[in-house]
Amino acid sequence: MQLEKIISISGKPGLYKLISQLKNGFIIEDVVSKKKVSIGNTSQVSLLDNIAMFTFDKEVPLFEVFENVAKNYDYKEAISHKSSDAELRDFMAQSLPDYDTERVYVSDIKKLAQWYNILSKAGYITPESFVKPEQPAEEKTEEQPAEVTEKKTAKKTAPKTEKTAAPKVKASTSSAKGTPKSTHRKMG
Repeated sequence: MQLEKIISISGKPGLYKLISQLKNGFIIEDVVSKKKVSIGNTSQVSLLDNIAMFTFDKEVPLFEVFENVAKNYDYKEAISHKSSDAELRDFMAQSLPDYDTERVYVSDIKKLAQWYNILSKAGYITPESFVKPEQPAEEKTEEQPAEVTEKKTAKKTAPKTEKTAAPKVKASTSSAKGTPKSTHRKMG
């Protein structure tokens, strides 16, 4: 399943697919009705590909949770997001047994059920949609940047030890760029 272009927009019901970028926003398409509209850059957008659910030991990508739900419901629609809190918690326990009961709220479970059902109606939930043929290609691309960063680390070992002395500088991007340069000047 390709969730990388599926988005949720704050204040708008449903899910949307990013079609293209405009100068001042984006063209999106409702995944169910296929109606295209434009939104401005000021809209609060969440990419489903970047969302994860908490467990007691890690964060599980939403894609994997959807896959668990699909298997439990034979790739058909799941329970309604309007179900009782107890039913929603049971649904979550079946879909992600070790989910963190204190950090995953009922409102999160409602969104999960609602989004899953929307994607199911739109035809995104099929056994083929969860096949991961791109996984080896992604692993290769992930390895290459790791090697590049290792080479950069090897070249700059001394300055990096100096940078670790001030980890608070990294919290602000504007000051993080300015502070290390002044540190290099003092050292050089």
